[in-house]
Formats: sequence, C-alpha cells, structure tokens
Amino acid sequence: MADKKKKLDYHLAFTHLQNNQNITAYNLFSNLAENQKKIDTLKSAVLFILAGECKYRQNKDNANEILEAGKSFLNFAKNENNYNIKNAYLCAAKCFLKARNYSEAKKAFDKSKKLQVFQTEVVRPVVIVDDSKSVIIKLQNYLKKLGYNDVITFETGTEAIKESQKLIKSSKNPIFLLDMGLPDVDGDVIATKILEIQPDSQIILITADEKTSKRVTKTISSGVTAFIQKPFTINDLKDAMNTAESESSIL
Repeated sequence: MADKKKKLDYHLAFTHLQNNQNITAYNLFSNLAENQKKIDTLKSAVLFILAGECKYRQNKDNANEILEAGKSFLNFAKNENNYNIKNAYLCAAKCFLKARNYSEAKKAFDKSKKLQVFQTEVVRPVVIVDDSKSVIIKLQNYLKKLGYNDVITFETGTEAIKESQKLIKSSKNPIFLLDMGLPDVDGDVIATKILEIQPDSQIILITADEKTSKRVTKTISSGVTAFIQKPFTINDLKDAMNTAESESSIL
C-alpha cells in the first residue's frame, strides 16, 4: 500500500510540475526524496534535483536541494561495488559544483578519475559550435580518432540554437562542444538555452579564458559537463568526452 502511494505521489508531482504548480510539486518531490534517502540513494538524488527544479522555476535559490542531491550520489558511490560508482561520483561533483561547494566537487571528481573508464561503442552525435574553421577542423580530426564519426558543425550561435533544438527533440542526445566567444551569441547564452530544452544535456565548454574567470565559473555552475581550455590536446578532449559519456550513462 505504501509503495502504491509513493508511485501515486510521484506521478502527481510530475503533473503539478507540468502545470507549473511548482510549490505543490516541490513539497511532493521533497517528501519523496527524504523518504528514499535510506532506501534508494540514487532515486533520492534524482528526486532532490526535481525538487530543485521546482524552486528554480519560482526564481528561488535551489542550492540546498542540489547539495542534497550531490550527497545522495556520493552515498550511492560509497555503498556500491560496481562501475556505477564512477558515474555517481561525477554526478555528485556536478551537483556540488552547481551548489557552489567547490571543494567537495573537486574531491568527488578526483575520486572519479581514479576509476577506469570502460570502452563502449560510440553512437552519439557531436555538435561543434565554433566560429574558427581551424578549431573546427582540429576537433573533427581528434573526434574521428576517438571514434566519433557523426559530427555536426555550426559557426554561429543563432544557427546552433535553432538546429540543436531539432536534434534534442529527435532524441539524438548529442554532446555539445561549445566555444564561449562566438561573434553573434555568447556561449553561456547558448548553454543556458540548451539546458532549458534538455536539463541533462552534456555540454563541454571550449574557451581561452581561465577556468576561474567569472564568466566561465558562472556557466559551469549552470550545469555544463566539462571545460577545455585553449590550446588543447587530444587527451584534453578525450577526458572531457569520457566525462560526458559517464554522466549520460547514469541519467
């Protein structure tokens, strides 16, 4: 009977969320998340993220909910004995980063790096958004060596936003390689647009800026997956792509 009620509350919460009844949805998701803490930490993490989304839609600070999600991912990683722990550490790092808890984000990410990435068949398309033809060619060559053959390129932000919406809606689930310094639309604006359409999109920032710069820090905390600083090597790209693939496999 209790399980049936939880399932009903879950569907009810989503109904309220879809109808923009964010306060009611928040209360349901929060209660479900708390109830799942000791039962299923992975479900608890996702439910806290959904509760955070409800707050975000009310223009309220959702750092506490995202922080709780990060803790739940971390608890999942500590109690698991299989490969899923790498993905959980990465998700925990992303949550801590978004909640602006940078020290915990670094700890979780460092733990994920110690675990070996298993090679899997690459089927996802990659979208490159960069106004430099030389950078596009370099990325295409590197991606081909890494096994990514379905590569789509855009040189303007306007075109990228329009076409990326079509790709996401067609369920192709691309990985985005996004230059921050485009001539028409800033990269952080494009990242925000993509995450509004699909919050769990994998976006890799490419910029000459330092990672600690205000613009980059703000964009990373909005939910992007990884960061590459120019000039970059194929190993830099490989690490970022592995992070994107690992994060996607658990979501």
